Amino acid sequence: MMAFGLIALIAGAASALMFASIVSGALISLVLFYLAPLPLMVASIGWGPLCASLGGITAAIGLGALFGLPYCIAFAVTVALPAWWLGHLVLLSRQVGPVAPDASAAEPPVEPELEWYPVGRLLLWIAGFATLTTIAALLTLGTDAETITGTLQRGLLRILRSTDPQTSAEASQLVDALVRIAPAAATIVAMMTLTLNLWLSAKVTATSGRLRRPWPDLKTAELPPMTLVALCIALAFCFTGGLLAIVAQITTAALMMGYALTGFAVLHTLTLALKSRTFWLGSTYAVVVVFGWPVIAMVILGLADAVFGFRERFLRNRQPPPLPTP
Repeated sequence: MMAFGLIALIAGAASALMFASIVSGALISLVLFYLAPLPLMVASIGWGPLCASLGGITAAIGLGALFGLPYCIAFAVTVALPAWWLGHLVLLSRQVGPVAPDASAAEPPVEPELEWYPVGRLLLWIAGFATLTTIAALLTLGTDAETITGTLQRGLLRILRSTDPQTSAEASQLVDALVRIAPAAATIVAMMTLTLNLWLSAKVTATSGRLRRPWPDLKTAELPPMTLVALCIALAFCFTGGLLAIVAQITTAALMMGYALTGFAVLHTLTLALKSRTFWLGSTYAVVVVFGWPVIAMVILGLADAVFGFRERFLRNRQPPPLPTP
């Protein structure tokens, strides 16, 4: 019990320090800030969600005592809550094998087969948390669309004027364009950092031998069918205007990034038969990381697979034909 509590305190302290490092303004603090959920996620997956919840509560109280209530709430919503809940879902399973062994049988009891929480549903939860944290961050700037956009414009103009006092009209147009895409861009960053943190924490616990579930086949990751309906509804609300449109844009960006990640899973499946598979996959990842915008192709691939089932058809064609019956 002492070791359990010590691990919770260490994980919470590490996450709190990484989260609070953004106050320093150093460039490395930005990396630490985005990796703040990692220690709590490792504690949640390796030692259970209770360990992460204890560490998260302790860290949030400490940050609130040192920096005030806003830091406490921000840490709890953006770091502690996602780390605790995603770690809980990673370890969630249900029995799909026999309920109980036959006591009269002479054979040794067989361990029941477990079905673990699907990767696609984890992606959907990550998209939900990315949406929640981005909306919460924007609501700190104002409670209506005009106030939020005005605050963002003034902040970006202040940054530009600090670097170039002779700010031109073209710079103002650039700021207006950045303000329009800022909510979606923040959502994409939150989505990718949460996904990276969950993958890294699972790798750390698997390497240390504390991962209590088998490593999933990431090529099979797919979002639930109703996600496509939710995406269409969110897209429709993007054209309404006001705060509702901003929320819809954030939701759309999160769901599209979910389909982009499933698009990479589709790509990994469709290239199984290629001899130069490593080259093509590496080139695709490099192009997406360097240029960014080619991720749209992955979104389209993920959406197309959700509608037409490319992976299912490909894997069905790769299976050997059934043996003839005698």
